[in-house]
Amino acid sequence: MNTFRFPHPLVLLVGFIILSAALSYVLPAGRFDRKQDPVTRREVVVAGSYHRVPATPVGLLDMVVDIPKGLADAAGVVFLIFLAGGAFTVVDQTGALRHGVDWLLARTQGRQVLVIPLIGVLFATMGALENMGEEIIALVPVLLVLMRRLGFPALTAVAASAGAAFVGASFSPINPFQVGIAQKLAQLPLLSAGGYRLAFLVLALAFWLWGTIRHAQRHRVLVEATEQERAADATGSGRHGLVLLLLLVGFSFFAYGVVRQGWGFEEMAALFFALGVAAGLLGGRGLTGTAEGFVLGFRDMAFSAMLLGFARAIFVVLEQGNIVDTIVHGLAEPLSHLPVAFAALGMMAVQTALHVPVPSGSGQATLTMPLLTPLSDLIGLSRQVMVLAFQYGAGLCELITPTNGTLMAMLAATGVRFEQWLKFVWPLYLGLVVLGIVSVVMGITIGLE
Repeated sequence: MNTFRFPHPLVLLVGFIILSAALSYVLPAGRFDRKQDPVTRREVVVAGSYHRVPATPVGLLDMVVDIPKGLADAAGVVFLIFLAGGAFTVVDQTGALRHGVDWLLARTQGRQVLVIPLIGVLFATMGALENMGEEIIALVPVLLVLMRRLGFPALTAVAASAGAAFVGASFSPINPFQVGIAQKLAQLPLLSAGGYRLAFLVLALAFWLWGTIRHAQRHRVLVEATEQERAADATGSGRHGLVLLLLLVGFSFFAYGVVRQGWGFEEMAALFFALGVAAGLLGGRGLTGTAEGFVLGFRDMAFSAMLLGFARAIFVVLEQGNIVDTIVHGLAEPLSHLPVAFAALGMMAVQTALHVPVPSGSGQATLTMPLLTPLSDLIGLSRQVMVLAFQYGAGLCELITPTNGTLMAMLAATGVRFEQWLKFVWPLYLGLVVLGIVSVVMGITIGLE
């Protein structure tokens, strides 16, 4: 009996692109009027303004052209992945990463599993603070070296980093790109109900880390260093500490630039390029060895980087077909006929469904909040609970949807098949959804404002 296997990630994404183009022939084209919100300075839809527009079906040629358009839209993060992947390959070739991991192993003897919650809390915090996503892909080489030396499967690297970040963002009380924008558009004070959200964030993260640790321990297999790795260690012997110090300084600059200076992907990519060059020279690789390391890193990360562009192309096709607003209108309109509690849970389901074609959290907030805010007022649903439904519905969908370019790129970079990930994540995802439902229902019960 053959085990079911999902199609190749590229096949999955191209299939969604074809489906999006086909829907432009089936669904009526329509649009909401838009205006600039004075608070968020973003274009938002005008509630009740949905109207039909002339059909613009996406033909075969246009659909194919939309793929490089999607790649162009994702160019900033694509080049970040290339340059960061090259940089960390150079760092890995110096032997410094393995040296650092071995030092960590020696000091956590018998307690290596504690590394997982430490990493998970770090990435969940970054997800909660600044919606960390695509930036994690660049860290795959480091995470793989760490998990390999600990004996944990590659899937653990995805779960402890990207998975934890998605959970942190979904339950965050402060994430400016999700709850921040949603609260502004719903005319709620920023950080309102922060304590309530924080309590459920702690529960959600604890549940996620429990599942991740449980899986890692069940599939742990210790791996010895290869001859090639030992040779690299010997070549850079005596310089490992300097390279690791350089890495620490680089990460400090990275965190400062992202959190305090609002760096974009271009600034991040420039930092990683400089870090890779400096690490190669400091680690004894020389100019030629450093260049060869970058080339190897480019090759290894190429597929992951390209997947982000293909994922972006799905939304490009839907926009060109003028059916994004039609999908939103069709899903949101029936909610007005439901009782309050069912309407709130319906909003959560709608936000989950919408996140498949609209994989941007901030974009989904600007699209749906102006529509659901007056609807919530009409049926007597707290706006705060409406925002909770958006967070849990859209945010948790990041864990399972193949249109999430970050997730697909992480899986490709670590060599984890999509069906392997789904087998691991489904029980945890359903548990987190139940926790989200409890939060929404409890918010209604206590009159959360």
